[in-house]
Amino acid sequence: MKTETIHGGDIYRNQVMLDFSVNVNPLGPPEEVRRALHEAVAHCGEYPDIHGEKLKAALSRELSVKKEYLVCGNGASELFMGIMHGLRPEKTLIPVPSFSGYRYAAEAVESQVIEIALREENGFSLAEEPFRALAALTGEKESILFLANPNNPTGRLVGKKELQSLIDYCKKKGVWLVVDECFLEFCRDGASALPFLEAYDRLIVVRAFTKIYAVPGVRLGYLACGNRDFIQKVTKQLPEWNLSVFAQEAGVCCLKQRAYRKKTAGYVEKERDFLTEGLRRLGIKTYESDANFILLSSGLPLRRELLKRGILIRECGNFKGLSQDYYRVAVKKRSENEKLLKALGDLFEENRAAFAGGN
Repeated sequence: MKTETIHGGDIYRNQVMLDFSVNVNPLGPPEEVRRALHEAVAHCGEYPDIHGEKLKAALSRELSVKKEYLVCGNGASELFMGIMHGLRPEKTLIPVPSFSGYRYAAEAVESQVIEIALREENGFSLAEEPFRALAALTGEKESILFLANPNNPTGRLVGKKELQSLIDYCKKKGVWLVVDECFLEFCRDGASALPFLEAYDRLIVVRAFTKIYAVPGVRLGYLACGNRDFIQKVTKQLPEWNLSVFAQEAGVCCLKQRAYRKKTAGYVEKERDFLTEGLRRLGIKTYESDANFILLSSGLPLRRELLKRGILIRECGNFKGLSQDYYRVAVKKRSENEKLLKALGDLFEENRAAFAGGN
């Protein structure tokens, strides 16, 4: 497998003017967060708080979650790995297509991966398939289910009623449930699993600052779980001082940006509709999305051809359940979305001319 296609954002090995392969906030980092990062330079000569108390207190206030339920990490990816090393489940259930980091963490502890195939004819909906997989589970060993809400790369949300039913069913089966909400704050109508933490102590909610605040270079995420024994287990799997002074200061500042988050949800919804309509006018098959990205399919090698024009999109052939005919594009600012649509239009026109000429 080529490392350049494992994740988006490979601007280091490609000549890129516009990066549609990563799904960060098109509004860019809040100015207050930029200032906080600059001010953190003054603390570079000090060790960061090993417990991240200031950040945890801010998270507790903003989320209405007890401070002792929180663990912060160097991005969500570090936390997925910490979860798996802390629990070491025999079986790991993963919907496909979905984020590759879940499988990566499961394989690190030699957990048996059980794929839950999401059906294209249902728009890759997450509504029913996990229940079928959970019902088939047997044995007394630990099992864990990963669920991205909204899912990546499909962008589909799980509704509040379906989410509650799934949590109740996992509780009945004794299965750990990890709900990845890294993109939830982009969704105007997204329902969080955080209110269910007290009802089920095997529920783990994971979020990151990366996408919603457009700070992937800062590396900051957190998880919440009402099981204190689990909190101790996962904390022991993480390095000491895993959060830099930059991450902690930026995180506290990010949590104050309520107006920014509200503006983001409305902006993304408007631009997602604009981009989806433009793609469909070009004859490109797109799939319903609730997030800040769109899954599409085309028989043309879109990534390769757009890269010639300085535009990078995410080829999805390495997502389980998808082929190289699937692509994911981020929702960006209007001017950038227009450039993508223009480049695609030119690409299709060139191909029509080539086909007409018998080439």
